Amino acid sequence: MKCTSCKVGVLSPSFIDGLFRAHTCTHCGGNWILIEDYVSWKENNPEYQFSTEVSCEAVDTDTALLCPQSGKIMRKFRITSKSSHRLDYSSFVGGVWLDKGEWDLIKKGGLAGSLNAVLTAQWQKNIRMNTAKENFAEIYTDKFGKESYDKAREIRQWLNEHPNKADLRAYILAEDPYSAER
Repeated sequence: MKCTSCKVGVLSPSFIDGLFRAHTCTHCGGNWILIEDYVSWKENNPEYQFSTEVSCEAVDTDTALLCPQSGKIMRKFRITSKSSHRLDYSSFVGGVWLDKGEWDLIKKGGLAGSLNAVLTAQWQKNIRMNTAKENFAEIYTDKFGKESYDKAREIRQWLNEHPNKADLRAYILAEDPYSAER
């Protein structure tokens, strides 16, 4: 198979960290992994702990890649809300392309035991939700200032946990809480 990323190298059989099967590009060092090989290895080694003490300089492809087996366009999946790196996944064959250094990036993030979970709709939904929360937090911090935003979050949490939260909200929002008129 030709490399899907650099289109120069050849994907030759190998093992990721000597653990499970992959195909590594002879030119760019990227890895093609079939998720079934990863899951099978994981099921047979449930106690294995991946080291997170790795140095990583990951490269990420900006363009869409073609699956080296089916030739169809692969989808890009984010790893976390904090990382801009995306894994390329072929749903047609159940394979994932890891650019050079991305496996180390996944290990460093403590996600090597969850590679298959990263490719799920639920994982990606959680990333989108976390990203939206982070964006709103940034907007509120800019708008209110850090100290005021932190205080507002503290009050909001206290209010949401209070048994009389509806009455407290009404009191706080009332123009004149001591009047029967609205």
